Amino acid sequence: MPSVVGGAAGVLRFRLIHRAMVTRTTLGRGEVGVVDNPDGSVVWVRGRGGRGGVYVLYWVLKFVLLGPLLRLWCRPTIEGAENVPERGGAILASNHLAVADSFFLPLLVRRRIAFMAKREYFTQPGVIGWLKKEFFYGVGQVPVDRGSGSAARAALDTANRLLREERLVGIYPEGTRSPDGRLFKGKTGVARMALETEVPVIPVVMVGTDRVNPIGSRMWRPTKVRILIGEPLDFSRYYGMTNDRFILRSMTDEIMYALMELSGAVYVDMYAAKAKEDAARAARPPARVPGTRAS
Repeated sequence: MPSVVGGAAGVLRFRLIHRAMVTRTTLGRGEVGVVDNPDGSVVWVRGRGGRGGVYVLYWVLKFVLLGPLLRLWCRPTIEGAENVPERGGAILASNHLAVADSFFLPLLVRRRIAFMAKREYFTQPGVIGWLKKEFFYGVGQVPVDRGSGSAARAALDTANRLLREERLVGIYPEGTRSPDGRLFKGKTGVARMALETEVPVIPVVMVGTDRVNPIGSRMWRPTKVRILIGEPLDFSRYYGMTNDRFILRSMTDEIMYALMELSGAVYVDMYAAKAKEDAARAARPPARVPGTRAS
């Protein structure tokens, strides 16, 4: 049985139980696409007006430059790899502990994965920022502007296009890294993607990446990493109900419940971003009242 906080987990179970009663490529200017070569290599290309040409060969990073180092450094293992379909589109919905999550999962899953990544990874100025941007584009990251509704919609459209092209797309339903290793409330974007593209959602749990790459650290540490992949979740009973917020929340709760059971993590019925804001606010020194002395 997972170790959970009774109140929060109980809220999630209550929502799931009661909602269970509800039944029922041509690239444009600057757009991104994926090409599979006969030799098994995968490259990203851009339409006319994009930043041009063929991008970093995925298999070079995975099998030659980066992959061997990660395998040697952290000895990663995977359980449930057979739950990832050999073909067809699917969403890999994972908990999010560290930036390293987006490196280890593609390393151990045979098929190519495109991840939704925060826009800040692509906007750092200078030479280092340019190198980071090229690297993240090269390994298939799709930038998401979390502060703009229209930009987020554009990112979802990109992910949907990849799913319709029968690709694998990775997403973190919590929307940001967990500040303390607990599992937080999921955002409904993952459910909308699943309904709009009619693909299964596969729960994924990362274990140990928060010790490899703690928040705020610059150097990675040699720590064992495990990946747990659960059975695909079928939401075909909800197809055609994309605009129903009740359905979107129900699906998202079911995904988070699957992640909770698979990981054994404590579930918190609060968005991770709100938890971070509350922690930052609590860490601030109290404001001084004018005319008083500091104690």
